[in-house]
Amino acid sequence: VLWEKSGEMVQRAACRKRPGSGSMAAGGISRKKQRRDTSAATSGGTGRKRRKLPVAEENSWQKAGSKLNEEISSDSESDSPAKKKNNEAEEEIDETPQEKKLRLAKLYLEQLRQQEEEKAEEEALERDLVAGRLKEDVLEQKGKLQRQIAKSLQLPDRADIRVLRGHRLPITCLVVSPDDKYIFSAAKDCSIIKWDVESGKKLHVIHGGKKVTEENHGHTAHILAMAISSDGKYLATGDKSKLIMIWEAATCRHLYKFTGHRDAVSGLSFRKGTHQLYSASHDRSVKVWNVAENAYVETLFGHQDVITGLDSLSRECCVTSGGRDGTVRVWKIPEESQLVFYGHQGSIDCIQLINEEHMVSGADDGSVALWGLSKKKPLTTVKKAHGFQGAQGLEQPYWITSVAALLNSDVVATGSHSTSVKLWKCGEGFRKLQPLFDIPLVGFVNSLKFSNTGNFLVAGIGQEHRLGRWWRIKEAKNSICIIPLKKTAGNTEIPMEGS
Repeated sequence: VLWEKSGEMVQRAACRKRPGSGSMAAGGISRKKQRRDTSAATSGGTGRKRRKLPVAEENSWQKAGSKLNEEISSDSESDSPAKKKNNEAEEEIDETPQEKKLRLAKLYLEQLRQQEEEKAEEEALERDLVAGRLKEDVLEQKGKLQRQIAKSLQLPDRADIRVLRGHRLPITCLVVSPDDKYIFSAAKDCSIIKWDVESGKKLHVIHGGKKVTEENHGHTAHILAMAISSDGKYLATGDKSKLIMIWEAATCRHLYKFTGHRDAVSGLSFRKGTHQLYSASHDRSVKVWNVAENAYVETLFGHQDVITGLDSLSRECCVTSGGRDGTVRVWKIPEESQLVFYGHQGSIDCIQLINEEHMVSGADDGSVALWGLSKKKPLTTVKKAHGFQGAQGLEQPYWITSVAALLNSDVVATGSHSTSVKLWKCGEGFRKLQPLFDIPLVGFVNSLKFSNTGNFLVAGIGQEHRLGRWWRIKEAKNSICIIPLKKTAGNTEIPMEGS
């Protein structure tokens, strides 16, 4: 205050000395008042003057204030761990456009390399699978593929055998569909039944006998033979009245009727992979048909007695058993020639191909024989394979009524009326036949078929023989038996000698 008053006195003295200086003094006074007012406002409006602190104390207060400011910062500030990581990542990614392009190009090339490696592995695996399949097909065509299945089979429990009842009279023949889902069976009651394997239920019944009308097609005589095409499209049946009926397997709808045989049709087989049908008859002839075109092709002659059985695979040929003429014949269709084999002492009643080069047959003298196309005599023969029947001194061997073979394997099955089905193991090169085990079944085993996968065996049981009424087993049931085949270990495939 004293300073201000002294200043005013000095100014007044100056104004007295110089004329015209009153306005300047007034301006100076107003500027001083403005400075005073602003200093008062900055000091909090109280009009007090702020005490000046020493330098050391002022520095300490500034440090404390900065610490307080740091502590007050929220959790979302840059000091949080997540944000620190982001900052570090941003620092790492901090790169020029050229470096980024180079990095992305390397990443893309690495992905391409991985994809190509995976693709190469898949192609190599596929090549191995294809090569294995081609090798198997070549061996199969040559008749030298033999899957070792017999050693892994176990005797099934009797409780696991399923029995399907539906036919009134003895079963005469049956087939299994290529996908193993269905069974078609026929009997002396002239009926055909389609069964579901999994549920055991009847899916369709084609009635025969007196129930046949112009609208309802069917057989009017005993059905003796049956075959299904390898694609499961066509079903063929033959009866004692010389007729061959063609059905649509999926719906059991009647398609065609083939006539031409002069006696009972006793054997039918489709060539594998085609719709070419072979038929055999008691008129001693073999006929060739084209089912897809509903056409007759040709007739082959050669047997000296009724033909009792027929089978075929993928080659354009078929095999037949000649009954009392004691021969097995291989018919080469394109060359119109035949190979004749001798071996059984009695009537050869059934035959089945094991592969393209080997077959098994059974006769009413109780013998089972294995054949190879390269030899005119059996490779091995088991006599009295199912034992004897009759009183002492009058023993007779049980007739072999049916045979079956698991395709391209070492397992065959034979049936009779000896209260059991026998399973056999074929030795190496089919030069030996060893019994595996017996499956108890009462009645005439008129038909046997393995499933295509080898998981089960189907038997057609009757109280009488399929071709006559020489005996009658009253305790037997006219039925279909599904026998599961249990396996203990993996199967192996080996080529036979000379392959």
